[in-house]
Amino acid sequence: MALLGYIWFFVLLGPACGQEELQQAKENVSPIINMKLDPRKKMITWNYGTNVTEHTCEIDTPDYRASQTPQVGEDNTYFCRFPNSVLHRGAILRVNATSHGETYQETLTFHNSGREGSAAINFSCFIYDIRFMNCSWSIGPAAPTDVQYHLYKWDIWYEEEVECSQYLSNPNGLHVGCHFDKLSEPSQQDNYFFLLTGTSKETAIQFLDFTPFVALTIEKYNPPSNITISYSGSNHIIQWENPKMRFTISSRVLYYELDLQRKGSSRDSVFQNGADANVYLVPSSEAAAENTLRIRVRHRRSTIWSDWSETLCFGSQNQGFEVTVAVIVLVVGTAALLSVALIFLSKRYPVRQKLFPPIPQVKGELASIFSQNVEVAWAGALPPPESEEILRVEEMG
Repeated sequence: MALLGYIWFFVLLGPACGQEELQQAKENVSPIINMKLDPRKKMITWNYGTNVTEHTCEIDTPDYRASQTPQVGEDNTYFCRFPNSVLHRGAILRVNATSHGETYQETLTFHNSGREGSAAINFSCFIYDIRFMNCSWSIGPAAPTDVQYHLYKWDIWYEEEVECSQYLSNPNGLHVGCHFDKLSEPSQQDNYFFLLTGTSKETAIQFLDFTPFVALTIEKYNPPSNITISYSGSNHIIQWENPKMRFTISSRVLYYELDLQRKGSSRDSVFQNGADANVYLVPSSEAAAENTLRIRVRHRRSTIWSDWSETLCFGSQNQGFEVTVAVIVLVVGTAALLSVALIFLSKRYPVRQKLFPPIPQVKGELASIFSQNVEVAWAGALPPPESEEILRVEEMG
């Protein structure tokens, strides 16, 4: 009987224990609560209902994936930021946590609400003339006719965004750009964050967001300055100076394009790194005809070129002119040296005497001999006597 009583005890206890475990399973809810996304800051936040021992956060977009360890704020709110993500194509965000030996996951799916194709396109920005910045965009292909876009900018992720104060509009009055003339003091760590939204009475407009714009790589430089071309007799020597820039950076990050064109034909551009000296040699054989030159520059990690410099001409015409000038200078210089030498000699000797010295004169005794013109008539064909004495014979009787 005792054995039978134990059997009935376990039979009745089994269902009771199952009910208790089922109730515990129902109460075993996720500790992750209040999960939210701030699209502007690209940040998710949440709280925990119980203590957790391990946790991570993740983001998954069409072109970006990342995972990191959460941080906690002063109000005991946990958060993760993904500044290099782009949310306007949609995203899936997850928080994973371990509590009391159990692993939990909460998922938040984000969609860019609004008409597909209504967001602005072709967004770009560049800094110019050291302290100004312009941004531009185009109207979305499916945007309604009354769409109006609004651009927001901030320099640090936790700052409040500021809307553009100087919009650039198309003929229909729609915003297609923005001008900034109050940039903060330059720093090589500068990043710019942008959010471009839209409004319309007809439909919701999708927003457009971006990865941070690195200020160093969006500066449009002024063209290279002080470009000179000289001729050495064997080469045309092209030299130039680096442009003035907003940031103090090494010239090694610069990249130059030299557009050299020969009259009557075309040539490929010459590309030169800023690590090299700002000098390029053109052999005289390649400059037999008239040539033109212009130069532009950009940052090596940027696609924004400066405007072209002023076009300069060089080649055969200028080269001939240079040679002519050199010959004239040589002739004039030589003449000047001769003049100085003549003046020096004239101070010590008469110039005529130096240039036309007198012919030596014959001595007087010899001159008198040669000056006597004595003519003697000899009879017959007798030769003159060898003696210099002459005898006079007179006929007698």
